[in-house]
Amino acid sequence: MRPASLPPAAPHPAGSAGEVFTAFLRLGLTSFGGPLAHLGYLRQQFVTRRGWLDESGFAQLLAVCQFLPGPASSQLSLAIGLFRAGWAGALAAFVGFTLPSALLLFAFAGLAQRLDPPLGPHWSMA
Repeated sequence: MRPASLPPAAPHPAGSAGEVFTAFLRLGLTSFGGPLAHLGYLRQQFVTRRGWLDESGFAQLLAVCQFLPGPASSQLSLAIGLFRAGWAGALAAFVGFTLPSALLLFAFAGLAQRLDPPLGPHWSMA
């Protein structure tokens, strides 16, 4: 039960996992930097631009995510996806945000093996 002094909580708009995936894929393709930089991109995208969260909701989610192990930006992405579209949204946010960098990593690894001469003994996996 909510205290009488607090205003009623506004229901958050429901979205689809596809909408979440598209939003996070765009961020995954364009967001560079570490987790601290990602937090700014996430705030800009989901508070200022899309209005999925208000400042207070974003700050509360961020506070919880900073408490959890792992990069806060990854935790916050999952939380925003969960908030917007349930567990399917959380999975969509994770895949959309990490897929571009994972594909680049695999592409560079494949390219590194084909270099002539190879990267050298210090880079050997053997």
